[in-house]
Amino acid sequence: MGISWRNKPARARKLCVRPFGVAALLTLCGGVLGVRPALAADSKPPPPDIPPEVRHLLFGEEPTTAPRPAPRAADGHPDLSGFWKGSIATTPVGNIGKDLPGFKLPLTAAGEAALQHNLTATIDPESLCIIGGIPRHSASALPFEIVQNSSRVVFLYMYTYFRLIPVDGRQHDPDPDPTFFGDKIGRWDGDAFVIDSVGFKATPIWIDENANPQSDAMHAIERWTRPDANHLHLELTVDDPKFYTHPFKYTRTWLLGKPGEGLIEYSCSENNVDRDHLGPGPGPIKPDGTRGYLVPDLPKVPPPPEFYDTPPKK
Repeated sequence: MGISWRNKPARARKLCVRPFGVAALLTLCGGVLGVRPALAADSKPPPPDIPPEVRHLLFGEEPTTAPRPAPRAADGHPDLSGFWKGSIATTPVGNIGKDLPGFKLPLTAAGEAALQHNLTATIDPESLCIIGGIPRHSASALPFEIVQNSSRVVFLYMYTYFRLIPVDGRQHDPDPDPTFFGDKIGRWDGDAFVIDSVGFKATPIWIDENANPQSDAMHAIERWTRPDANHLHLELTVDDPKFYTHPFKYTRTWLLGKPGEGLIEYSCSENNVDRDHLGPGPGPIKPDGTRGYLVPDLPKVPPPPEFYDTPPKK
């Protein structure tokens, strides 16, 4: 497992050395830092003595009970509401080219130039507490929450950002002000909730963790479905003719969080002592398509919370 500490705010690092329980610690730190727990990366079966709820959290194992039907709202549409977490089935996490051969995006010449600019001259916008936007948040390791009613669907994100999608039949603004989440409209297509977004901010905004670029011509179409109570699926199409030679897709499935789980308050800019020392680009990108430095594996069994209270030996 590789961890790129260089371009993450001190606030995120500070969170990850507090004495949380093992499951909470690995989930939070893996999400904040954009990496997966070492246990999850192991191809061997998980140890049998790990509690079922932890196995579900770390390994993305399916619940042993039969799947329940997806709940439906009063208007008959599937209710997408819930707290949604990623699983190890999504790999490489953070890479919008996950489903493409060699993770290679179909860049135009202008797109390749924009990527090289991001790699060599721009600091990760999220490290500066700038909204990641869409589609980057959809590729992220961070959990999110959906709140739904008949006229709008709201996505709530880890960094205390939100995205409100109206479902009232409106059309796109003919001249939208560029925003991080774009000018978005929603509609139902059978049991699929479709979000159509245009009017995005342009580069140096990154489309994913690996500094891939987006232009002001980007058009994103998301199809969200809830096949059963425990899963939320996305099929995303990105069409950006300035930077990509043809549209491409990104797919992903999230797992429903347990009762009582949810977002916590998070202030990205609090005590960001690294801001003046951040370098350009995302740092190394490994052969498996993930971002981070190659470091020795962590222990297969995480240390207990008391480990983090013990001063290091001199």
